Amino acid sequence: MSLLRASSLPNNIHVSPQKALHTAGLQRSSSTSAQEKPVASGPSEDKIHLSESCVKRLGQITEKGEYLRIHVEGGGCSGFQYKFSFDSNRSEDDRVFEEGGVGVVVDQESLEFLKGATLDYSQELIRSAFLVLKNPQADHGCSCGSSFSVKL
Repeated sequence: MSLLRASSLPNNIHVSPQKALHTAGLQRSSSTSAQEKPVASGPSEDKIHLSESCVKRLGQITEKGEYLRIHVEGGGCSGFQYKFSFDSNRSEDDRVFEEGGVGVVVDQESLEFLKGATLDYSQELIRSAFLVLKNPQADHGCSCGSSFSVKL
């Protein structure tokens, strides 16, 4: 990753020697991007929707053959948290959601927690981040916005 590319990444991405990684949680934001309609059309519960701002930002920061990977893991004060990373590799159980020449990769286990959710990119004065919005699988998020509990 070049220095120019690393310096153009959102504030919540930490550059490591292997790959750029960052964590963002379920956020409720008043930014205009959170109110955008998803780019993908048609209802599908086995799908992750990408907002226009998400597609635009991924187009700016990803390289050809590189995907944004979303992974759900246990942790945080509400039980589960979202992890984001850039990845060029796909596994057999990965689902790829592509739009506008960019892609998001989710493993099958994490997809169970993300079905029907919208992935957004929010840019505010104090930070910019990829956010999972309108997740029908989440019951509620914690006050810090980085974790969520699952509907039973």
